[in-house]
Amino acid sequence: MMKLLPIAPILLLLLTTLEARPKPAALKCRTGPLDIVFVIDSSRSVRPFEFETMRRFMMDIIGSLDVGPNATRVGVIQYSSQVQNIFSLKTFFTQADMEKAINSIVPLAQGTMTGLAIQYVMNVAFTTQEGARPLHKKIPRIAIIVTDGRPQDRVTEVATQARNAGIEIYAVGIQRADMNSLRAMASPPLEEHVFLVESFELIQQFGKQFQDKLCGVNTCMEQEHGCQHSCISTPSSFYCECNPGYRLNVDGKTCSPINACEDGRHGCQHQCVSTRGSYLCHCRAGYYLNQDKRSCSMIDYCSFGNHSCQHECVSIPNGHYCRCRSGFTLQPDSKSCRATDLCNGVDHGCEFKCVSTEGSYRCMCPEGQQLQADGKACSKCGTGHVDLVMVIDGSKSVRPQNFELVKQFVNRIVDLLEVSPHGTRVGLVQYSSRVRTEFPLNKYHSADEIKKAVMEVEYMEKGTMTGLALKHMVEHSFSELEGARPLSHNVPRIGLVFTDGRSQDDISEWARRAKESGIVMFAVGVGKAVEEELRAIASEPVEQHFSYSADFTTMTHLVENFKLNICPEEGKGETEIRSPCECEALVQFQTNTVAILQSLTEKIAQMTARLEDLEKQIANKK
Repeated sequence: MMKLLPIAPILLLLLTTLEARPKPAALKCRTGPLDIVFVIDSSRSVRPFEFETMRRFMMDIIGSLDVGPNATRVGVIQYSSQVQNIFSLKTFFTQADMEKAINSIVPLAQGTMTGLAIQYVMNVAFTTQEGARPLHKKIPRIAIIVTDGRPQDRVTEVATQARNAGIEIYAVGIQRADMNSLRAMASPPLEEHVFLVESFELIQQFGKQFQDKLCGVNTCMEQEHGCQHSCISTPSSFYCECNPGYRLNVDGKTCSPINACEDGRHGCQHQCVSTRGSYLCHCRAGYYLNQDKRSCSMIDYCSFGNHSCQHECVSIPNGHYCRCRSGFTLQPDSKSCRATDLCNGVDHGCEFKCVSTEGSYRCMCPEGQQLQADGKACSKCGTGHVDLVMVIDGSKSVRPQNFELVKQFVNRIVDLLEVSPHGTRVGLVQYSSRVRTEFPLNKYHSADEIKKAVMEVEYMEKGTMTGLALKHMVEHSFSELEGARPLSHNVPRIGLVFTDGRSQDDISEWARRAKESGIVMFAVGVGKAVEEELRAIASEPVEQHFSYSADFTTMTHLVENFKLNICPEEGKGETEIRSPCECEALVQFQTNTVAILQSLTEKIAQMTARLEDLEKQIANKK
């Protein structure tokens, strides 16, 4: 193997001789696959025309290689004070694409951190994720480092680690490069892996000689390999590979077709049909294969436009049938529909009056009474309905045992509500350092469903971002998309915020927006909650919409204050007129909430006493 010595006269003589030899125009290196990564110095000391010479050096070497996914793979990185990946071993597999990427490199023009570049080569560039072939395939991993200066960091230790990891390092120094640093980087024997080129003008000529070091004997050509499909040459041996759709047998030479349907990984939704070395997906009768060639969709026979159904056409795997809308009956011709007077033909259950509509019916109540949530019964408006969103604190300071009490508190409130799609709707939001909708207003339609979902809520822990929770409630929780009734329906919107500590973000803006949007805000604080924050959250009059206490004992006064404020008696000079149903609903909600909070007060007090007793026992043992 030729050696390029750091002696200018001899170097020039060698290069002159090299130039005088015949040059085959399209000779490629075909020894077998290689994984090669160029590591190019683009520090500020490399001038623009010198960097252009380094580009040509890389392209000349790449031009001599047999590149491809199963042949030689090439990657390029440049470095100065940082490392930049130009393209990895898995990016390009044609010489044209590689040359285009190399020509687009913009030098970094900073320091010379060669050790950092070697670390990147070892940890990133030669990983299988970046395209390097697995080590067991024994494909050489070659790093070609080209530098013009002395490294500004340590290279000896990291270069040793890289070599021990199976990377063969060639160190090419130009002009001012430090020979000791080159020797510290390169693989042994050093005389075959260390080169010092006197000038940038000579590096391109040096590249033609360097190609010989990457090309050796093609073992697949030199001996009888016996591979049935493909022989892959390595520097000292070879191995066999099979064509796609085949697997290598235990003899390491012959191949057998793979039955892709057997392993269950074909992805066919209906049927897998094995072919030689591959497979095809088929669909059952009445279905067609989608563009992904795996999944199947039912043929929509109704879309053909010849069904003649008066109301609805329903496709089935082998045809279609006609269906009438609710309140209509399919006629003997199996196509036309006739409406029925459901008030006379069904047990409608209306308490007062049934009114037929096209294909359906509705119940009506006498004047002064309202239709209940079941859509059938009539009663006075004492039970009223609201859209209620509870925003509970799940921060770390609450602690798991108290969080379970909070969930019980939520369910005690739910027990006292008439939950239904047309009655009271309940949503739940938990917050800590982030905000999570546990379920929106339109998720569940019964108290049992809500209570079950509440008990399955997982404790968040972490911080206390009350302002973020208020923002989420205003923008999402009371949107019609998540189940809030339109404002025109005059269904009261109530937000109940439960917190045990100071907010880590600002709450003023979104507390104001909540109230401006028509939400009646209640603030309940416990433990280290800040009274000023609770007042900022609560609706006017503030005293009737917030409570703060270590044990909830100051909550009982809210009922009367709330009733006097929301439902003023006649003759008091109040100008706002509210629906009595709305007022009584809010009062009922407030009364129930206070009762639940008083019950929780006792439980928390008991638990606190037990915790204090345990802490004393632990302290005494110490």
